[in-house]
Amino acid sequence: MTYEQLKLENQLCFPFYAASRLITREYQPFLDKLGITYPQYLTLLILWEEDGKAVNDIAKKLLLNTNTITPLLKRMEKQGLIKRERSGTDERKVLVHLTEAGAQMKEEAASIPQELAKRLLDSNMEVNDLIKLKDNLGAIISFLTK
Repeated sequence: MTYEQLKLENQLCFPFYAASRLITREYQPFLDKLGITYPQYLTLLILWEEDGKAVNDIAKKLLLNTNTITPLLKRMEKQGLIKRERSGTDERKVLVHLTEAGAQMKEEAASIPQELAKRLLDSNMEVNDLIKLKDNLGAIISFLTK
């Protein structure tokens, strides 16, 4: 038996893994300037879109468990980017709000998506290819999270 199915080059998962790590690496110089990590950046993206989200909602949107997101939020709170507080209507819920520093960081981060896209387009990829790739990945994620 040759076990062709076990060769790394034949794995569907490896290109996803490698691309994820390499794209995160591309973000790093921008995030270092802001003093945040990639998971913190993703959390801020959610809060910049809608402040005052519940911890459970943030975790669900990031496809993480709450026990994974809680330490991340605690670090962000220590950095002065967010504040956490119990909901006034349901004390079981913890709401996450941007601080002034967290809200102001939005302006500094506004160019990051365009800078990353520019780097990818410099690699001979076309805008339509990137959009199609994003849509295909979204479909795979949707299927796997059912």
